[in-house]
Amino acid sequence: MELKNYKFLKIWPENELPYAETTQPQDIPTLQVVKPAPDKANGGAIIIFPGGGYTQLAPHEGVEVAEWLAEAGFTAFVLAYRRGPDNPYPVPLVDGYRAIRFVRHHAPEWGLNQDCVGVLGFSAGGHLASALATHPLEADPVAPDPVDREAARPDFQVLIYPVISMGKEGHERSRLNLLGSRPEEELVRWMSNEQHVTAATPPAFLFHSTADKSVKVANSDLYAASLEGSGVPYQYIRGDLGKHGIGVHPYWSDACLEWLQTLPLEVQ
Repeated sequence: MELKNYKFLKIWPENELPYAETTQPQDIPTLQVVKPAPDKANGGAIIIFPGGGYTQLAPHEGVEVAEWLAEAGFTAFVLAYRRGPDNPYPVPLVDGYRAIRFVRHHAPEWGLNQDCVGVLGFSAGGHLASALATHPLEADPVAPDPVDREAARPDFQVLIYPVISMGKEGHERSRLNLLGSRPEEELVRWMSNEQHVTAATPPAFLFHSTADKSVKVANSDLYAASLEGSGVPYQYIRGDLGKHGIGVHPYWSDACLEWLQTLPLEVQ
């Protein structure tokens, strides 16, 4: 499969989309590709999850972010994942798992490192990214679809003003659209990602402003504490650093690129 710049890639085979209620174009998950210049490419792949409260995809947290990453040498993929309320749990996670497997499966032919496939999520997209990091799926070596033979675990996670908890510190609209109006307490705990960090959770970069009035900084505080307690490497930028939804911003972007450069990027 040729990797063309700005091309949209369907991540599921035709007529095999799980949990499909409709086949309208907006309900078919895709990855949009943004490639670095050949002389800048470093072999790293990053899947971007825009925010939007699990109802929409914030435009400024998609292609603009991918172009910033491509300038730094990463091959970036913007995931248009299915969202609630018509596509509640587990549909967004199913699309996220598939996106990781899809990129990892095709990495060798695209000149990418299979061991450097990360996720970057904003707001509710940060919840989805951290859910994939804390609830990974193992490879299925006997799966009929070769894509599903890859592990659905990101190698690193970048979380920008993320929703993390589905509890009282979380974000009401994201919880409603993902879990519904009266979710079982067990599901609330399961999707409160700070409760599921282990020593095997991939390293993380976090940014959250204390001035964020939409998604409480306590979300990232809880996650950072869990990472610290499990011995997972992380960097956390926290302070009075603007409002919610700032997108790519010097408050965090330069430090994030420095952090990303510590990863094993080059194809072996």
